[in-house]
Amino acid sequence: MTPRILIIAGSDSGGGAGIQADIKTVSMLGGHAMTAITAITAQNTLGVGAVHPVPTDMVIAQIDSVVRDIGVDAIKIGMIGSARTALALADKLAELPGVPVVFDPVMVASSGATLADDATVAAFERLMGYATIVTPNLPELEALGGDPAALVAAHGCAVLVKGGHGDMPQVTDRLHSANPDDPPMIEWSDPRIESEATHGTGCTLSSAIACGLATEWDLPEAVNRARRFVRIAMREAPDLGRGHGPMGQQAVRLDLNMSFFEPMLNQVTVPARDLAASERFYRLLGLRQVVRASPRYARFETEGGATFSVATDKDYTAPVVYFECGDLDVTVAYLQQQGFKFEQEPKDEPWGWREARLRDPAGNAVRLYQAGEMRRFPPWRLDDA
Repeated sequence: MTPRILIIAGSDSGGGAGIQADIKTVSMLGGHAMTAITAITAQNTLGVGAVHPVPTDMVIAQIDSVVRDIGVDAIKIGMIGSARTALALADKLAELPGVPVVFDPVMVASSGATLADDATVAAFERLMGYATIVTPNLPELEALGGDPAALVAAHGCAVLVKGGHGDMPQVTDRLHSANPDDPPMIEWSDPRIESEATHGTGCTLSSAIACGLATEWDLPEAVNRARRFVRIAMREAPDLGRGHGPMGQQAVRLDLNMSFFEPMLNQVTVPARDLAASERFYRLLGLRQVVRASPRYARFETEGGATFSVATDKDYTAPVVYFECGDLDVTVAYLQQQGFKFEQEPKDEPWGWREARLRDPAGNAVRLYQAGEMRRFPPWRLDDA
């Protein structure tokens, strides 16, 4: 069933953050995005020009309308608009027990504009009591008291402290769990992506987490996958505007399989004798070349994001089919239970994939893998791709 994600947030006329970023993220992750707009903003990549809160009754009416008819599998809360709306929203969440809630406590836009007054921030206390996870950045954490463990203890929700506002070359995010079965703190650390396309990172992350929870990933894995989605979207930013530009959620196509058991056909690799001749042929055919590792390998992207490769390696004497798995270990264990033998157990490869290898009953080579954020950005990628 298609995951139904209810997004309660403000509208960004520039399309970089807010409802617009949320809808793009949910859509690219295979969900159905429903919205309750809390505020209308006039903004672009340079800043916020005006904010018009939507009346509380209208926000609640939007929620009631979609929940009554379509239903909801997860809720993402972003910009709220007013303290009155925050308190009414808390009352509404009390009517939806068991639905995962991701609360991004938006206070300030990337440009520095204030998006929540002191009364609204104070009302966040009630909302956190209904949240599955709260996702503050470093300034927001300070406004909420500065101690993530205290927030976990006080409200019973997990807290993901986002490290993007730090000044270190590594960005470190820390998940403080409310689940006694999880480690009390899980940490992810990755090299900082030097980019001005940071508008909407928090919105995108929280919406991606909601998609993961709606498809029944556990919280640490939902966060892990959401972080990867954000980093790929930052790398795919379309370079729009003169300030903090939008990310490229719409370009994250086959990089994040959200299903446990439904591998996606991602790539076929065929043998090549003359790499340059094969490159020319497939470019003339209309494929977009994205990788060149001459004289060994070339990769092309097709419409919709699937890839096609040619290789002169001795390992490719016949076509090889690649399937991207939501959970590689689960897929491999299931096939082994059915009697299939693997030529290679799941293994971390130097190009950023985790890959297992086997053959189908006819002897065709099949590769099953999970991709990290570098799947579409290997170090030997074409500079002009």
